[in-house]
Amino acid sequence: MKLTPYWRDTAPRFTGAVPGPVEGRFDVAIVGGGFTGLSAARALAKAGVSTVLLEAHDVGHGGSGRNGGHLNNGLAHSYLAAKTELGAERAKALYQAFDRSVDLIESIVAEEQIDCAFRRSGKLKLASKAGHFDALKRNFEAVHQEVDPDTDLLSAEDLRTEVGSGGFHGAMLSRKAGMMHMGRYVTGLAEAAVRHGASIYENAPVTDRKRENGGWRLTTPRGELVAERVILATNAYTHGPFSYFRRRLVPVGSFVVATRPLSEAEAARTLPGDRTCVTTKNIGNYFRLSPDRRLIFGGRARFSATSDADSESRSGAILQAGLGEIFPHLAGIEIDYCWGGLVGMTRDRYPRAGEADGVAYAMGYSGHGAQFSSLMGTMLADMALGRAPENPLAGLDWPAIPGHFGKPWFLPAVGLYYRLLDRLR
Repeated sequence: MKLTPYWRDTAPRFTGAVPGPVEGRFDVAIVGGGFTGLSAARALAKAGVSTVLLEAHDVGHGGSGRNGGHLNNGLAHSYLAAKTELGAERAKALYQAFDRSVDLIESIVAEEQIDCAFRRSGKLKLASKAGHFDALKRNFEAVHQEVDPDTDLLSAEDLRTEVGSGGFHGAMLSRKAGMMHMGRYVTGLAEAAVRHGASIYENAPVTDRKRENGGWRLTTPRGELVAERVILATNAYTHGPFSYFRRRLVPVGSFVVATRPLSEAEAARTLPGDRTCVTTKNIGNYFRLSPDRRLIFGGRARFSATSDADSESRSGAILQAGLGEIFPHLAGIEIDYCWGGLVGMTRDRYPRAGEADGVAYAMGYSGHGAQFSSLMGTMLADMALGRAPENPLAGLDWPAIPGHFGKPWFLPAVGLYYRLLDRLR
């Protein structure tokens, strides 16, 4: 079993990083080489803006290369809850922004000819309990009528042709959702940004920043540069001189396993509908088939802010057991890959984007960044260009989390709380 992301192990490596020292003057400096930062770099470079991107490791090292491979439209929350918490207008705008982000990824893949197996698969939100299906039905009725008619409600009987498990009580189907090979997309996006004129430095973490002549001087172990504007695109991997954001973000580990390739018969028995799937439990699971027919199965196996070999191995064992419970015919199947990544959670689980602490930013995707970050990066590029992009998160308050200064000491208690909720309802 490899303790490395399947997406990164099966994708070509990006080879276009600048090899020399970090130096020069730029219009815009982007901190973070995931989907947000790379999509911003691509958009700015296409517009003729002098653009540099600084990545602490290699592009796609963080959440963009460590997720479950879903491009799900819609909200992480119940749409009904979002209307109550955000107001009807913002809830609808945010829902539609997720739709636009999947559309944007599809257009980038086509325009840049990125070979990443992009496909509109549709998403199933699977009801783990009978009561969950009642809640799904109420949410579906509001979504279908008000914001997304390309949805459907499936009964447990309907699921027989979709999911090879008898453990679900129905589902909501969102047809606009998609999937792709995340590693190939991140490499293709980086290559496109460089091809359009952006400079990308890998292994260049920002360790200091200072105001200078109306702009910023950014320091890395490989040198310094000056930029008029800075975009912060680090999400859960925010380190260095950006404490404002660390106090508002909670990094939470999410873990994934990939089985050996399934036979055609096994794949047809497991996910005959070949869609992305997510369960309704608070500590639930998400799964899909890979291009080479592995079952990619993930979840918050442990509430931890650490993603290392020990944490990933223990989480992998938990996920393998959970996989066998949902798909008994795959119990004990060989696991070829096991990996973890950090999800940038906000207190209310809504993302944030705007300008603060001297930078433009988008983060706090709360487990839905794979689909949302490309749109947010492009929006940040528009902001840097002086445009007024449609930002569904503009003006949304983002207070610091009391008692949180970067290390989420409270995660074990949060995990216990959500496990209790899953038992009770």
